[in-house]
Amino acid sequence: MASGGQIFSLHVLLLTIVFANTTPTWALSTDFYKKSCPAALSTIKTAIDAAVAKERRIGASLLRLHFHDCFVNGCDGSILLDNTSTIDSEKFAVPNNNSARGFNVVDDIKAAVDKVCGGPVVSCADILAVAARDSVVALGGPTWAVRLGRRDSTTANRTAANNDIPAPTMNLSALITTFKNVGLGVSDLVALSGGHTIGFARCTSFRSRIYNDTNIDPSFARTLRGTCPRTGGDNNLHSLDPTPAKFDSNYYKDLLIEKGLLHSDQQLFNGGSTDGTVRRYSADVAKFKEDFAKSMVKMGNIKPLTGSQGEIRKNCRRVN
Repeated sequence: MASGGQIFSLHVLLLTIVFANTTPTWALSTDFYKKSCPAALSTIKTAIDAAVAKERRIGASLLRLHFHDCFVNGCDGSILLDNTSTIDSEKFAVPNNNSARGFNVVDDIKAAVDKVCGGPVVSCADILAVAARDSVVALGGPTWAVRLGRRDSTTANRTAANNDIPAPTMNLSALITTFKNVGLGVSDLVALSGGHTIGFARCTSFRSRIYNDTNIDPSFARTLRGTCPRTGGDNNLHSLDPTPAKFDSNYYKDLLIEKGLLHSDQQLFNGGSTDGTVRRYSADVAKFKEDFAKSMVKMGNIKPLTGSQGEIRKNCRRVN
């Protein structure tokens, strides 16, 4: 029989193993800034509401920044860093180059938050997380309690951005693997893909689908070819669903009739394991919104820097 000391040692060892590659959920807190800067969240919301009122597309862009940040070494604000002699900016990775946007809005939010907080109290990583939530709400989507307390990275990783961010050309098995690699399951994949109910994609992201895929509505493909020729027009835009400024379930309804814009979108409804969830979300927007909110909280918990890790950047574009 093991002694009390042996049991304690075993317990510590197990905790060490469990937390070696994960961050415990209690590392972040929904009231993290309650004392240090109680006006932080309302300041971010005011800025987001103004930005979305000025340009509704920016809501999708800010949501996407949070996604692309979290999939690369965790939710640490690394996507915001500019190129320097020592930083290989993720902004120039294939998934972000000429498409990631909203950096000026983040700069404006940072300046406003630092002003009300009396200095750099709120991290850029947390600003991204809250801005994503407030953008979704501003476009008619669900709200959720954002867990806070992330700190900012002091480096970026363009190679990881190229390899780890889900690509529009991926099939279902590759998508499942990519999400699994960051601790997200198949249910999270389907729910979070619903973020494509808002926003636009560039021609270069869907050209291969409209000329090569067979699981696409023919008239839909013909219409898209008018926007996206075989050569040229890489930056021409098309909405990801028919209502790009409204957070609804039309994204899933489109998948049922083979009108998913991206190859990766249509893979969610292509005779595979995710078909049932797509059908459910297409018919029940409330369930989609509920699951989306839960998965956003889960995604926001991917390997955050906390405690004495990282820093609180004074400028989101560069390290202190």
